[in-house]
Amino acid sequence: MELKKNTELLASQQKILTKIALGDPLQEILESICISIEELIDDKTAKCSILKLVDNLLYSIASPSIPNTYSEVIDGVTIGPSAGSCGTAAFIGERVLVEDISNSPLWEGFKNIAKDHQFQSCWSTPIISTKSEVLGTFAIYYDSPKSASQECLNLIDYFVHLSSIAIEKSNDASHMRKLIKDLKVTNQNLNAFIKVIPDPAIIITKEGLYLNVYAASENLLSDPIQDLVGKSIHDILSKDDAKMALDKINKTLQTNEIQVFEYTLTIRANEYIFEGRTIKIDYDNQSHVLWLIRDITNRKNSENEVKKLVYYDPLTNLPNRRLLTERIRDCVEKIKQDNTISVLLFLDIDNFKRINDSLGHSAGDQLLIQSAERLATVLGDVNTLARIGGDEFVILEDEIADNIQQAKSNVIKLVQKIQKIFIEKFEIGKLAFQISASIGIYLIDKNHANSDNILKFADTAMYRTKFKGGNGYSFFDPKQQTLLETKTELESEIVRAIENDDFCAHFQPQVDTEGNVSGAEALIRWNHATKGLVPPYQFIPLAEQFGLIQKLQNIVLHDICLLLNQLSKDSSLPPGYRIAINMAQNQFNSPTLKTELISILNQYDIHPNQIKLEITESMLSNDLPYTVQQMHELKDQGFTFSIDDFGTGYSCLSTLHAYPVDELKIDKSFIDNIENVQTGLPIVETIINLAKNLNISVMAEGVEIIEQFNILKDKKTDGIQGYLIAKPMPAEHYINWHQAATNS
Repeated sequence: MELKKNTELLASQQKILTKIALGDPLQEILESICISIEELIDDKTAKCSILKLVDNLLYSIASPSIPNTYSEVIDGVTIGPSAGSCGTAAFIGERVLVEDISNSPLWEGFKNIAKDHQFQSCWSTPIISTKSEVLGTFAIYYDSPKSASQECLNLIDYFVHLSSIAIEKSNDASHMRKLIKDLKVTNQNLNAFIKVIPDPAIIITKEGLYLNVYAASENLLSDPIQDLVGKSIHDILSKDDAKMALDKINKTLQTNEIQVFEYTLTIRANEYIFEGRTIKIDYDNQSHVLWLIRDITNRKNSENEVKKLVYYDPLTNLPNRRLLTERIRDCVEKIKQDNTISVLLFLDIDNFKRINDSLGHSAGDQLLIQSAERLATVLGDVNTLARIGGDEFVILEDEIADNIQQAKSNVIKLVQKIQKIFIEKFEIGKLAFQISASIGIYLIDKNHANSDNILKFADTAMYRTKFKGGNGYSFFDPKQQTLLETKTELESEIVRAIENDDFCAHFQPQVDTEGNVSGAEALIRWNHATKGLVPPYQFIPLAEQFGLIQKLQNIVLHDICLLLNQLSKDSSLPPGYRIAINMAQNQFNSPTLKTELISILNQYDIHPNQIKLEITESMLSNDLPYTVQQMHELKDQGFTFSIDDFGTGYSCLSTLHAYPVDELKIDKSFIDNIENVQTGLPIVETIINLAKNLNISVMAEGVEIIEQFNILKDKKTDGIQGYLIAKPMPAEHYINWHQAATNS
């Protein structure tokens, strides 16, 4: 909930700051502020009002949810020590919190109008300028007595600050318009006027010669006034800025129109940004230009901060999705004109979620920052490197080649450079990580220049790389887009199926070689409304990819607990009976796995020693210390471990002794060939002997015929699972089978 509220707050901030930066009307900006805080504040009866202070009088400037009849009555109220919440706050320059208007002496003259509009409490905060001047007040009304929480006050202060920025910028603009108007009206009294204005002013010729300089202070002048007179604009400004200023001067003289421009100037080792305005005047009976100079350094810095919030990622300072989208559009327009080829690379860090989840977001942030810094080293200044969310980076390179063949060659060289930056380990604190990236490539030419699809197609190519195992690159293939859309549709179906309880566990019995029931394996099944039973291989990989596997595993674990409780109730649980559940890679790597498992088991009063966790060899092939630690923590709780499909994945023979494994499962592919004494049987014997030497039990799965069973019994296999015993079945069918098997 807190994340959602912070997200909404950030969205409101960006929207309001964008309006300020774009110079939207002040009333529209302030009404947006009122609406934003009304939406974010906990009490939905809250109504906001912003009043502007002019000559000790408060005027309503924004109150979108407050009746006009109320605003009209208080409009023009004089501030004072007992002038309601707003009038008092503006008078003393401090926040005024009136929790109950009917009992407040501050509201003595306004209680009736408040009562008529059902206002019973009012909190008012003064809006203070950067010069510590009161600009107005920000008020929130409630229809019942209400005390203020610190969270509400913090939220109010946040939007009061935005209101201050908006009003102050509006005042500056109004002030400048008034100055220009006054200059035109009082041109004949120029000398007297310009001596009192706060900004320096220069009378300058069309050639750029300084005829006279006026300034109340010389702080914003490069030289003393007496030294500036007679100098040329070329002596003061850079070559480019001097040329621009002369162009504006001549345009003013030719058109009689005011010209506005910006330039930079270093004064006493400090760099300033100035706004120049040129106005045509008569001076010494000749047409010259009055050049007004205003220091806008602080304003430009503020605008740059606003731009940074709108267009740049706050973590890495790279362009964000919004700025990237604009640059893609610019790139497309350029390609259409010049008929060149550009490229967009979509890059996703492999297994980033595991690091982020296991070590915390701070470590994940450091990894992203270091990745951004390394990526920047392989790109030229003309290219765009953006972070568009999470661990996703995008590289847009303009004009990579003039033809497709050369473009492919050049982009592969670029990809190879990118891959090299990940070879060196990333260090975060005392830890070191070796990471890689999956890259999707989309070449943009005149025939493939739809800006709306470019990012999506590169994303599709990146997922193709993920499907191939990551740590590589793929060019976009239109067929892959169709495949991705199909998988996206299936993802939506999986989500709906979870909500509709269409998933359940089926159970396949496990017995010893004497036929005694020793346990079962729980297997997820999807009973689709129209397709019937959907094979697990069609949805398990997608569930893992889209982060849904944990929800499916929780469904299976709940069903396991229900079955165990039923069997326990019927007194039909043999000693040592366990039900196995398969663990997915990302689920097993989660630092919250133990907590989640125990939480569900506790709901049903099930002990962990009744649960067997099945993992694959590949899950043991990376990060030995972490995996061993995770397994020991679960073993300490009572869980047991089985390695599923042993011998078919990554060989872990050299480190098998290091893992606290209780069981090896011989894969069906070996059981199918067990009657072949030359090739099949020796493999099975090797696995059994290895397990026995390590004091690990052996379970054979996929046993379908009696001959296989007899060989496994002869080789002293501990457990049997397969169609020979029984197929996987729903819980109610399994209970009947189990009771019959244990009572026979």
